[in-house]
Amino acid sequence: MKLYNQLTKKVETFKPEDPKNVKIYTCGPTVYSFAHIGNFFSYIYWDLLIRTIKLNGWTPNRVLNITDVGHLASDADDGEDKLEKGAKREGKSVYEIADFYTNAFLEDYEKLKLVEPDHLARATHFITEDMNLVDRLIEKGYTYETSDGIYFDTSKFKTYADFAKLDLENLKEGARVTKNPEKKNPSDFAVWKFVRPGEDHAMNWEYQGRPGYPGWHLECSTLVHIFLGEPIDIHTGGIDHIPVHHTNEIAQTEAAFDKKMSRFWLHSNHVMIDNQKISKSLGNIYTLEDLIEKGFSPLDFKLWTLQGHYQGTRNFTFEDLAAAKSRRLNWKNRIALTFQKDIISDFDQNHFLELISDNLGSPEACAYIDACNLNYDDWHYVNSAFGIFGESQIEEVVDLTAEEKSLIKKREEARQKKDFETSDRLRVELEKNSITIKDTKDGPVWQYMV
Repeated sequence: MKLYNQLTKKVETFKPEDPKNVKIYTCGPTVYSFAHIGNFFSYIYWDLLIRTIKLNGWTPNRVLNITDVGHLASDADDGEDKLEKGAKREGKSVYEIADFYTNAFLEDYEKLKLVEPDHLARATHFITEDMNLVDRLIEKGYTYETSDGIYFDTSKFKTYADFAKLDLENLKEGARVTKNPEKKNPSDFAVWKFVRPGEDHAMNWEYQGRPGYPGWHLECSTLVHIFLGEPIDIHTGGIDHIPVHHTNEIAQTEAAFDKKMSRFWLHSNHVMIDNQKISKSLGNIYTLEDLIEKGFSPLDFKLWTLQGHYQGTRNFTFEDLAAAKSRRLNWKNRIALTFQKDIISDFDQNHFLELISDNLGSPEACAYIDACNLNYDDWHYVNSAFGIFGESQIEEVVDLTAEEKSLIKKREEARQKKDFETSDRLRVELEKNSITIKDTKDGPVWQYMV
């Protein structure tokens, strides 16, 4: 299997240290509002990663975190906690906000038929372990204290700039980082924040005799250490995580445990909508529910995503989503055909696996599907890789009801008797159920309609 590795900035052969325990960590959502399609873009590709690992005969062991504290509005160490912001917006407690939007995320996760993580970990459940990690960093001399928190001194971690190729000498505060006169270096980051007098922060815990809460980056290092142990095989996230979040994860983890955090780092690229950045001010934030209301399945969006490569910038339009919907319907009808006639396959499952194992080459894999004839077993294999039909068994995707089967049989009997009035009436009945009939020399073939 080949994967692009942010550590080396090139595609490399990936082979797990232990094929029966492929250790993977995925940066999860901050649960202060509904996840939008740009958020799920990443999770769909990491779903493909997990499925590809399984098809290669390996056993993944993955952690997905839920950020329910500590993610400040600036994505660094300043501003309001996003959970606190959501609570004020909706007049609820931060815990109610966290519970509601965690459940909403998991419901959407299921709608996309994404493989469940082996460990789903909420940040607030591991505060004691966070404190232990901060203690370790303090003991090893990597931190210093300011009036608003305990900061990691990046000058003491000599390879800090390497991962994201940062120019630390010319790094401007207020761009990648937040201006703070008490910080020794512009790139230093908080591992623990203090609740200052007059500050409203409902989520806080006593540490060193003061109320506070973990820095956003800390939870990922804590969870990797608890559930997987360093080094892990693959760490995944969005490309926007590279210069701040993942760079800081590496620094604090490797400083604390003297081990490489991850052997491979994978990042998905951005999604644009109508060639514009996703933004509330532009009104172009779409959730899965928005797509459903417009007549699309979440699985149509899943296929739209897989039609492009995870490292490529994508532009979402509803016209392109409609094309993906048509493609998925076409594939579904081709599956239906395998239940009605013998299909001579020219599809090579091994070649398909090679395509998706080559840096998750889903666009090439989609094109290969279109170019081949697939039998039932082939479609089952494709679905095990893409999960775009949702069910574990292909027959459940295309199975007709007893009534629909009866109508098809009666229509064919009427046609054989040249009773075209009855035949046409039964055709109309089937079309009400979104099923159309094509009469061929080998008999009728039914298909799903749009």
